[in-house]
Amino acid sequence: MTECRSALPGSLEIVAAGQTMCLLPQRALYLPAHETLLVADVHLGKAASFRALGVPVPESTTAATLARLDRILAGQPARQLFVLGDLLHDAAGLGASVIDALTAWRHRHRSLDVVLVRGNHDRKAGDLPARCGIRVVDDSARLADLHLCHEPDSGAPDRFTLAGHVHPAFRLRGRQGAVRLPCFWFRNGGAVLPAFGEFTGSSTVVPAPGDRLYLTDSETVHALPQRVSRVA
Repeated sequence: MTECRSALPGSLEIVAAGQTMCLLPQRALYLPAHETLLVADVHLGKAASFRALGVPVPESTTAATLARLDRILAGQPARQLFVLGDLLHDAAGLGASVIDALTAWRHRHRSLDVVLVRGNHDRKAGDLPARCGIRVVDDSARLADLHLCHEPDSGAPDRFTLAGHVHPAFRLRGRQGAVRLPCFWFRNGGAVLPAFGEFTGSSTVVPAPGDRLYLTDSETVHALPQRVSRVA
């Protein structure tokens, strides 16, 4: 695996499985050769679901998430967008406001082919209306020699797997304390993307020997030295 700073602001290019993969600080992955963008774990409607239960959480998280996608798509050409599972959070959050916001976003990107690889939350949420213009596939999709799925353990043994589900993050410790940052987690045979959604939790990962972590502070992707990643 090789690394180099990308021409895209704050991004880092990784060459893995013969593919150039541009890791974006906005928690997305771009494949230049295919003009394809990948995100995972968007969880639209999650904040609305929490508010319906009486939990005081921020509003406008759906709008903020879609606006971040707008900015990414304005920065590089993309013909296709794959969502690696959990575009939606649950049925309770799939209200008119979320559907309207998603439909308006699709109208702004009519030429973009959007494919959702259904995740566990998507299955609970139910199907999107046709006007949202999103193709849905169950379990997995294939792009060249890449296997695209939601849960990392459902990968294909003969193809490099890109997945989500875990919401990986890494805790950095220093003299001034600790900070936990979302990360791209490259493992033997595949990689796990950080959660893209504006209102999602994260899971602190403990990398195994040989794993590589790439942390994002929303402005720059930082390659974590392996000697640091071994001290979780």
